[in-house]
Amino acid sequence: MAAELAKGREQGVNVPDLAALSWIEVRDLPAPLWPLPREIHRGEAEVLALAAEAPESLVILDDTAARAHAKALGLKVTGTLGILLRAKQDARIHAMRPLLDQLERLGFRLAEHTRAAVLRLADEAD
Repeated sequence: MAAELAKGREQGVNVPDLAALSWIEVRDLPAPLWPLPREIHRGEAEVLALAAEAPESLVILDDTAARAHAKALGLKVTGTLGILLRAKQDARIHAMRPLLDQLERLGFRLAEHTRAAVLRLADEAD
């Protein structure tokens, strides 16, 4: 993940520099990564491998197959929308709607019924 963000920054994408964030710990992967189903991409596999070493952690995954695998491992799972909802509940953000709009512009796939449910939970329903 850290390498992916660094590559994005090199390409001019506005993503955070994890080394500059004191609340994030960048860790090396345990070796080797165990075999996972094909539909789980390397980034998600890395998250699962790290989380398996710290089962008390909260795993942030949006990919359906990776989330199912994490749950099968007994890991606590949330996704981007869960993080944003928590931020709204904790008054760290003021509104979900502009963030959802921005995520969708960036290619985040969000079903209309899911968007409506998230906005209801955030007390921003139409």
